[in-house]
Amino acid sequence: MKRKLKVGVVGATGMVGQTFMTLLEEREFPIAELRPFASENSLGKKIELQGQQWSCQVLKDGCFDGLDLVFFSSGDDISAEWAPKAVQAGAFAVDNSAAFRMDPNTVLIVPEVNGHLVNKDSKPQVIANPNCSTIQLVVALKPLAEKFGLEEVRVSTYQAVSGAGQGGYDELMEQTSKHTQDIEPKTFPHTILFNCIPQIGSFNDQGFCSEEVKIMKETRKILGLPQLKVSAFTVRIPALNAHSESVWVTLKKDTTREAVTEALVSHPGIVVQDDPKRSVYPLAREVSGKDPVYVGRIHRDPEDSKLWMMWVVSDNIRKGAALNGIQIAEQIFF
Repeated sequence: MKRKLKVGVVGATGMVGQTFMTLLEEREFPIAELRPFASENSLGKKIELQGQQWSCQVLKDGCFDGLDLVFFSSGDDISAEWAPKAVQAGAFAVDNSAAFRMDPNTVLIVPEVNGHLVNKDSKPQVIANPNCSTIQLVVALKPLAEKFGLEEVRVSTYQAVSGAGQGGYDELMEQTSKHTQDIEPKTFPHTILFNCIPQIGSFNDQGFCSEEVKIMKETRKILGLPQLKVSAFTVRIPALNAHSESVWVTLKKDTTREAVTEALVSHPGIVVQDDPKRSVYPLAREVSGKDPVYVGRIHRDPEDSKLWMMWVVSDNIRKGAALNGIQIAEQIFF
């Protein structure tokens, strides 16, 4: 019988926090106690989980005492301040923000890729949950890296509005319901309805936006390939949920489409949907609400025998955030 854990969730009322609750329920995660943390506006709000109701609390000194595990689904500043305090209180802190991802002393984990870095012998520590776009990319890249080696990766992402949180989701829904009106955007720099915005985050002096930098740096760290050439271009599209990616992968070895497909099919967490002549490939609206990373449109470049292209789609709120965090916890405790 699995040991029951005392669990905290920081950001419990947000989009990712609510998905944590759904997945803890679905996966029958053994909960002895739940402490949901939110802003003062949600103080006392009831969160229902596994047949019990738990009152929302606010962060304060001593709030993590006695907990085994704390999931952080909050901003970088909150995680930077409070995740170390959770560890000091004796809990593992699984952090979904960017605060610790590139810290050389913090592991950045996708269980299907480098889950061996945490286990039952690990001591309480901050464990970083990668960027949502990075997670689905590295899950698809891992079996190719193992079987054929990676020379270079290029990715163009088509990211759903839920990646910007509840505000992004609500903004698209409002613009859709009032599509004949000119509504001033709040969450995005331009109107997202009937549009594609080639910007996610702020730009640096080299012309890359922050989401692209995250993908490039995090991919190398997670795969343990610091010299890997990775280039990313990110685009926000008017899909509600689930991110899609066009990926170009240059392998170190020549191989066949059958071998590439078999490597992907046999890897944990991947579902291959690949019959393009019958229009069978992953679609964001069908992948939304599901756990795996879906891969399709697997084909070789006619000018380069080692260059392969594929289409990678995953639910950015589930696998790209909450589920990956829960899988990390399961890796440690069970």
